[in-house]
Amino acid sequence: MKPVLRTLLASVALVPLAIAASAQDLPETELSVVGSWSNLPLYQNFERKFWEETVPEASGGKITVSMTTFNQMGVAGGDVFRMLGDGVFDVGMTVGDYTVADATELEGLDVPLLATDAESARQMVEAAKPMVADIMRDRFNAHMLAIAPYPPQIVFCNAEVASLDDLAGKKIRGSGRMTTLFLEELGAEGITMAFSEVPGALERGVIDCAVTGAGSGYASGWFESSTHLVNLPLGGWDPVITAVNLDVWEGLDPAVQAFLTEQVKTGFEDPAWEDAAGALARDIACLTGSGECTAGAPASMTLVELSDADKARAIEVLESSILPDWAERAGGDWATRWNETVGAALGVSIAN
Repeated sequence: MKPVLRTLLASVALVPLAIAASAQDLPETELSVVGSWSNLPLYQNFERKFWEETVPEASGGKITVSMTTFNQMGVAGGDVFRMLGDGVFDVGMTVGDYTVADATELEGLDVPLLATDAESARQMVEAAKPMVADIMRDRFNAHMLAIAPYPPQIVFCNAEVASLDDLAGKKIRGSGRMTTLFLEELGAEGITMAFSEVPGALERGVIDCAVTGAGSGYASGWFESSTHLVNLPLGGWDPVITAVNLDVWEGLDPAVQAFLTEQVKTGFEDPAWEDAAGALARDIACLTGSGECTAGAPASMTLVELSDADKARAIEVLESSILPDWAERAGGDWATRWNETVGAALGVSIAN
């Protein structure tokens, strides 16, 4: 039997005075929730805590949650929102870039290189939210609840790298279509490969480099098969979208809708973004041994900081090739909407 949400009759027992007034009005509700990668910090430190602890406690036990993750289910990240829309579970989380085969317009959420710190990344995401909400509704029969970040997606290489020119000719696993196109513009060969396959592929020389978040790479042991770490957000921030099946959402009591909308912001989104502000520095310390690493034993990768000329070249490629390519593929008025939202927030425009 598929997991479903069930709204039961409110208890006739007196509600303890210790429970907040908002919780007193909630009907008993059960949610089946599927989180993102179980081994990565976003799930371990934020998703699981929010759904398994914060929601039940803040609701006074009125909302209960059964939770797993897509990789624990054996489901590909790109299938999560299809399954969510079909009602296989109630709430689902996955990286937006994993789903762009079904929704090209969703690539506009996470454009590489635009956001170099957590503050600008959140500006980008907040500006994109109205677009993402429409995409989730129209493409996936889902209501968007939240967007939280992985750390910026940088480059792990099992080869000596000192500049963007050194990426030319190398086989590099990208973290999304825009990133792969960008790498190809630099003369690299963009490779599509599952996250879990990367360490072995780096070790065997199947690929030379791969893009992921610094924390994700550390948690998954990529430093064991990589030597150089290129500190440039070539893969953007890989935002993770949290959404609820639209039929389920519309069937929820309005008090539950209001409760989840407020709690997901204050108990999940805000803490995840606050943590992201210092995450890159902490993760680089763990990967390079250049500072204190509280996550485990430090590695000894070589950190590569690109020159201002390389950074300017990267932005020029983005504006002249990558964004126009996306606008053409997305079609419709998506370029205009992006210019008026994300572009306006970050001072970038897609030429008509």
